[in-house]
Amino acid sequence: MRTSMHRSMMQVFVKESAKALEFYRRAFDAEVKCDHRNPDGTVAHAELDVYGQILALMELPGDKAIPGNTMQFCLHFGKGKEALVKMIYEILKEDCIQLTAPITGPGECPWSPCLFGLIDQFGVSWCIFV
Repeated sequence: MRTSMHRSMMQVFVKESAKALEFYRRAFDAEVKCDHRNPDGTVAHAELDVYGQILALMELPGDKAIPGNTMQFCLHFGKGKEALVKMIYEILKEDCIQLTAPITGPGECPWSPCLFGLIDQFGVSWCIFV
């Protein structure tokens, strides 16, 4: 028997999770749906509504990345949303670790008139495009 799935979400594990939560809220003009804190003020679990998708966030336990977290979050906004993609870029590029190919700033590529890729200051890889 097949069961239905309630929802899906993107999950990031980062150091400085409280700072990251505010950074992503600002970058995506997102609504914080829930914010559960650890006694030390770090994020135990938080969820942001990013244009109808859930970005979940929590403090990275320990000093090393969790195996299996080598991935990129790709958000496709669709035709006519170039200004939104550029606004998101201006925030996510703040103290970013690395701009990534194929387009390092909002620009055209074979499959999108406006795309960028970067690894943000928290080590999360993004590809945002229309």
